[in-house]
Amino acid sequence: MPLFRSLTLLLLALSVLANPALAEKKQRVTLEYQVSFLPQSGEAAVSLRLAENAALISLLFDLGDKGYYSDFKGTGTLSEQAGQMLWTPGKGTGKGALSYRVKIDHPRDNGRFDARITPDWALLRGDDLIPSAKVVHESTIELQTYLQFELPPTWKSVETGWPRVGKNRFRINNPSRKFDRPTGWIIAGKIGSRRDQLGDASVSVAAPIGEGMRRMDILTLLSFVWPQAQEAFQRQPAKLLVVGANDPMWRGGLSAPNSLFMHAARPLVSENGTSSLVHELTHVFTRIRDRDNSDWISEGLAEFYAIELVRRAGGMSEYRYQAIRSKLQTWSKGVKTLRGSSSSGPVTARAVLLLQELDQEIREQTGNQRSLDDVTRGLMRLETASTKDFIDISENILGRSSAVLDTRLLK
Repeated sequence: MPLFRSLTLLLLALSVLANPALAEKKQRVTLEYQVSFLPQSGEAAVSLRLAENAALISLLFDLGDKGYYSDFKGTGTLSEQAGQMLWTPGKGTGKGALSYRVKIDHPRDNGRFDARITPDWALLRGDDLIPSAKVVHESTIELQTYLQFELPPTWKSVETGWPRVGKNRFRINNPSRKFDRPTGWIIAGKIGSRRDQLGDASVSVAAPIGEGMRRMDILTLLSFVWPQAQEAFQRQPAKLLVVGANDPMWRGGLSAPNSLFMHAARPLVSENGTSSLVHELTHVFTRIRDRDNSDWISEGLAEFYAIELVRRAGGMSEYRYQAIRSKLQTWSKGVKTLRGSSSSGPVTARAVLLLQELDQEIREQTGNQRSLDDVTRGLMRLETASTKDFIDISENILGRSSAVLDTRLLK
C-alpha cells in the first residue's frame, strides 16, 4: 500500500508539472471600464476600476500624437512621456482607479468623420476609448474585464459587439490578448436596432434614428450570404454588430473583429456588382492581416468574396459574373504589380482577377475537391500573412507549382 500511495503521489505531481493550470490556479480580479458620454463637451469620461490594485503592476498606454486624451488622474503613480502614459497602481491593499477624458470626434482629411458624438448619439470604436497598452501583472492573476456605460438621461441604449451581461454592461474577453480592451464599434444614444440569429451568431444592426439606415435590408442580405460564409471560412463570430449613420460620417465601410461600420447611404450591392457589406463581413470572419507589402491579400480576398459569396448564394447570374470580371479587367488594366503596403482600387481589382483564376486552377487540379477557400483558411491560421505565405499555402494545396501565381504581379 505505501508503494502504491507513493506511485500515486508521483503521478499526481508529474501531471501538475505537465499542466500549468493545475500547478498554479489563477486568481480572478475584476477590471471594469466605466464610460460616461458627455455630448456638451464632445468627450467621454473613462475610468478603469481595479478590484485589487496590487494585482496590476503597471499599464503603459500608447496615447498617439493626436491629443485625444487628457485630464489623467489615478491612484498610485502616473507619468507621461513622448505620447505614452505609465500607470502604476501601487502595491498596497485596496482598489485601484484611473480616470481620463477622451475626445470623440475623429475628422478625416476629406471633412468626414470615422467617430462622432452629437447631442443625440455617439458612434465610435472602443479601441479609441481605451488606448492600446502593455500590461504587467502578477502571474497568478487573471483579469476579468467588464465595460459599463452611463448614458445621458435622454439617450435610449448602447450596443457593442461584446456579450451583454446587464443593463448597458458587457463582458470583454479576448483570449488572444493579455490586456482585454473593448475593441470594435460602439453606438449609443437615440438609436434603433434590428436583431437576428444567423447560424450560432447573434447579429444586430443599429443606427441613430432618422439617419436612413436600411436595417432590415442589411439583415436580409446577411441571412442570404451567412451560410456561404460559414462554409467558406468554417468559423464565425459569436456576435456581430453592424452600425451606420449618414453624412458627415465617412462614406465607406470599416471592419473590426466583432463589428463593422457602413455608411447609411452606401448601397448593399454597388453598380459595379460588388457588395461593400459582404467585403467588410469577410474581414470580420477571416481577420487576415498582411505584412511585407502584401495588402493585396486581405483586400483582394475581401473583394473576391464580396462577389463570390453573393454568387454562391444565388444572387448573381453567370452573365452578371462575367460582366463584373470585364469591369475589373478594364479598371485594373494599368496595374504592373500587386505588392504594396496599401492596396488601391485598381490593384484590388487585379488581385480579384488573379484569385478567381487561382480558384479555378485549384478546382481543376484537385477534381473540385479543393478551392481558394482552403487557401483562405490556411491564411486565417497565421498571425500575419506575406505573399510568400500565400504562394506556399496555395502550392501545397495544389500539390505542385501554380501557373497562375508564376507572374510578375507578385514580384
